[in-house]
This record gives sequence, structure tokens and C-alpha cells, in this order.
Amino acid sequence: GAGCPLPPVPMQGGALPPEEELKATVLQLRETVLQQKETIGSQREAIRELTGKLSRCEGADGKSAAGAWKNEVGKGKDTMGDLPRDPAQVIDQLSRTMQTLKDRLESLEHQLRANVSYAALPSDLREMLQRRLGDLERQLLSKVAELEDEKSLLHNETSAHRQKTETALNALLERVSELEKGNSAFKSPDEFKVSLPLRTNYLYGKIKKTLPELYAFTVCLWLRSSASPGIGTPFSYAVPGQANEIVLIEWGNNPIELLINDKVAQLPLFISDGKWHHICITWTTRDGMWEAFQDGEKLGTGENLAPWHPIKPGGVLILGQEQDTVGGRFDATQAFVGEMSQFNIWDRVLKAEDIMNIANCSINMPGNIIPWVDNNVDVFGGATKWPVETCEERLLDL
Repeated sequence: GAGCPLPPVPMQGGALPPEEELKATVLQLRETVLQQKETIGSQREAIRELTGKLSRCEGADGKSAAGAWKNEVGKGKDTMGDLPRDPAQVIDQLSRTMQTLKDRLESLEHQLRANVSYAALPSDLREMLQRRLGDLERQLLSKVAELEDEKSLLHNETSAHRQKTETALNALLERVSELEKGNSAFKSPDEFKVSLPLRTNYLYGKIKKTLPELYAFTVCLWLRSSASPGIGTPFSYAVPGQANEIVLIEWGNNPIELLINDKVAQLPLFISDGKWHHICITWTTRDGMWEAFQDGEKLGTGENLAPWHPIKPGGVLILGQEQDTVGGRFDATQAFVGEMSQFNIWDRVLKAEDIMNIANCSINMPGNIIPWVDNNVDVFGGATKWPVETCEERLLDL
């Protein structure tokens, strides 16, 4: 634009038009400076508002969780480079930068007032001021962007921290409730029962051990259920290629059934009265002979149930559900509802006398293939383990 390229030497003869022009330029410049001061004022106002918002957000009083977490993080690596971790420091720094610029503008104005004949070119001055203000604006914007980054970083760190804390807390709560129930503190490892209170396809127990090849077996257990129609499936054993290798089930209005290799025998047992009952089933591959005992008494016997079929090894033993595939595909309508304990398996046909003694609490005989011990039984889906009533208390229930 047009400058004022006059020599600094004043000419003789009073006030001259060039000097008037310079005065006009100075006035114009002062007006620019005032405008810039106003801009700075409004920018400082914006900064103050930002400070307020930030201190509310970050909990500058140090009481908020975010603040506490931030202090923790601050001890670690400074991820923001040379940006101070504390937003208040950033704001101070901005205020100082702006104050310096304001002071420089004022001294420039003062200099122009004191020395009207100072012949710096006004257009150059204007350009310089605009350049400085442009720089300031860029600086301000980059600081604000840094603050925004800092804020979102802090937010992410806080959420991650909260999530970690919640996970740890949940694990702790689970452990506490396990201990309260006495899960790992039964008086002796076999004094517990498995509770399956709902008819679902996801509550079940699982025996960690599997079966060897068997030519005979005895299965005994205590159970209590009043579910109707039918108590469901107290246990099932599935092997690859045969989901119904051994199943005990009372389903719908059918009598209780024993399945071996998908062959069926109906058992004359009556156990859905909500009282504890002791059940034993024996079977041998020789002629497929079976016996059914309830509360120590033999109530039924039969033969030709999967004769000459050896029980296959390496399958999965599930408590409370009927398996359609090995270890899975449960059907809620076939689920056992109630409680069970002392589920034991032997690889032979127990004598009637032994079964009577187990049922009336005279002897404690763990299964030689599958014994009832806490660390051999896992529960899933909300099934629980609880301390069981004593054998004598179960007997009184009959």
C-alpha cells in the first residue's frame, strides 16, 4: 500500500502537510492498537471460560477421581512432550504471552506519541502488528488444541482405570461370595451338595474325571427335587458318536429311565416329593442286567439293557443336564431341578448289603472310579456348591 517516504528532517515554516499525514497515520495506528487490545481482551475472556470448564472437568480441586488418577499418571511418562500436565499452567502461560504482546503494543504506541517525527513506515507497522497478532492467534489455537488433547487423553486414562478397578473389584466380590458360601472351606472335601434351582439349559455341574472302559458299574447319589412334570436329568455320560452312553432321566410324565448306549429301561423309583432320597443303579454288560435301589431297598431289577456292550471310555460326565453332543447342546425341558450330593461311581456291581449301609449312613464308601470330592466337580451357569446336610439329617428327611 502507499507509505510515507519522507525524510526525517523537519522543513522550515511551521506545520507541514506530511507531518499532518504522519499524525493521521499515528491516530489510525492507535485505533488499530485499541482494536487489537479489545481482541486480546475477548481472547483472554475465552481463556478464562476455558479454564473454568477445564477445572470443572478435571476436578482441579483434587477431590475428583480423575484428578487423583491424573496425579498418579503424572508420575509416569509425560506423554504430552513439553506441555505441562496441569491445564492451569498452560492457561497462565497463555495469559503471560498475551500480556507481553499487549505491553509491546503499548510501548510502540507511546513511542509514536513521544516522537511524531519517528518515520517508521506505517504500512510496515500495520503489517508487523497483523503478523504478530496472526502468530499469537496460531499460538493460542495450538495451545487450545493441546489442552483438548490433554483432556481427551485424561478421559481415556480415567475410563481405562475405572474399568480395571471394576474388573478387580468384581473378581474380589466373586471370591468373597465363594468363601462366604464355604466353597473351598467344606468341613471335609466330600461334604457339599450341588444346587440347580432353575430349569434352564445353562446350569450344570461337570465331573473333571472321565470313565475308563467299563463292563459293569454302580452309580449312587443323594438327590432332592420336587420339580414337575419330572425331575429332569440327574446325570448324563456322553462319548463321541453316542450322546446317550449312560443317562438317568425323569422327563415329562414318563417314569424315571436308565439309558445305556441309547437303550432304555424304566425304573420303579419315586423321588419327586421334595425330600432327600438315596438312589443306586447297578448294571453289568453280562446279559445287560440292572438293579434299582431307593433309600437302601432294591425296588426293581431287569435284563437285556444293552447286553454285551462295554461302556466307552473318555467321555464327559455332566450333572443336571442331558447332552445331545459331548459336553453340550442341553435342553431346558430335560434339566434337573433340585440338589444332589455324594455322586459316586464304582467299576463293579455293589452288593445289596453295601448299598443298604451307604443309604443308612453306616459306612462312607467313595466310588473307586468317580469319588465325590470338591476339586473333582466344577459348576457352571449359576449352579452352586453349598455345605450339605449331614447323612443323618438326610435320613430324617425320608
